[in-house]
Amino acid sequence: MELYLILKIIFGIGVLIATYAIIRNLDIIKIILIYFKDKLLRK
Repeated sequence: MELYLILKIIFGIGVLIATYAIIRNLDIIKIILIYFKDKLLRK
C-alpha cells in the first residue's frame, strides 16, 4: 500500500512539472503549431 502512495505522489509531481513546463513553453508551442499548420496548408 505504501508503494502505491509513493507512486501517486511521484505521478502528481510529474503532472505538476509537465503543466509548469507547458505553461512556460506556451509561446514556443504556438510557434511550432503555426509552423506545422503553414506546412500542411502549402501542400
